[in-house]
Amino acid sequence: MPVLNNVQAVNYALMQEMERDPSVIVFGEDAGYEGGVFRATVDLQEKFGVERCFDTPISESGIVGAAVGMAINGLKPVVELQFCGFTYPALNQIISHVSRMRNRSRGRFTLPMVIRFPSGGGIRALEHHSESPEVLFAHIPGLKVVMPSTPYDMKGLLIAAIRDPDPVIFMEPKRIYRAFKQEVPEEDYVIEIGKASVVKEGEDLTIVTWGAMVRDTLKAVEEANKKGIYPEVIDLRTISPLDQEAIIQSVKKTGRILVVQEAVKSFGVASEIIALVNEKSFLHLEAPPARVAAPDIIVPLPRGEQYYMPSPDMIYKKILEVVNFLT
Repeated sequence: MPVLNNVQAVNYALMQEMERDPSVIVFGEDAGYEGGVFRATVDLQEKFGVERCFDTPISESGIVGAAVGMAINGLKPVVELQFCGFTYPALNQIISHVSRMRNRSRGRFTLPMVIRFPSGGGIRALEHHSESPEVLFAHIPGLKVVMPSTPYDMKGLLIAAIRDPDPVIFMEPKRIYRAFKQEVPEEDYVIEIGKASVVKEGEDLTIVTWGAMVRDTLKAVEEANKKGIYPEVIDLRTISPLDQEAIIQSVKKTGRILVVQEAVKSFGVASEIIALVNEKSFLHLEAPPARVAAPDIIVPLPRGEQYYMPSPDMIYKKILEVVNFLT
């Protein structure tokens, strides 16, 4: 069984799906000859030729618009937008066409396409390179939004996204592209989109998180365990559709909820999760729901990024605050 990091798992999934299904094509900014900025598409052009893996102009709207036409006509495009902050020029295509085609055609046309891009901060990058815009896409009906945190999940969810008959926004936390490795099965497999994973069982507190924050949360939980506090950690894996059942079942068991997100605090996914908990398990709560998130400012340039990103220490302190409420 190969041992892969996250970016290798992306490449492995793309390679296997292109071998399995000749309708799968990969393209985007530097996705062909160079193999992508982070080398997620390396060797694909060499193996499958320029007709199935190619570079595009720096035109995000054009890239996604072309993928719409391809998907309607029987192909399965997987497009790479170079960075999360470069997705905004494509929002017109994503909102006006990608998300609406099934509804607009009353089911006659679907768009089996994937829009991939590196997401989040933590690599001391320049402006427009470090955003966490998952809530923007999750707010658009008709889109599925996926953000894996491990190589195993990265491969299984990307294969599931490529095979999905509807469009999927596939966000890859760049900070953990090469942070660690994990055994990943050689055979293809799928992880169901919309199903969260309980990565650590516990009884004192439910922590819901996703993407790069999963690792930081687990580090904080290790410190909490030393104090005799045992949180349950849920990795959402999929932002939309949200696995409501997994969250509610856990909160009913623990009586407390903490949501950890890398994105800015206001109007985020954490807010939606807390609203869900208040609506469906309010009477089980023993403490006010809490959030750990970035401040409501533009992502700073590299010198200030360490003060912006949620840290394991911040998460640990919030764990203590929630668990010790009224004690």
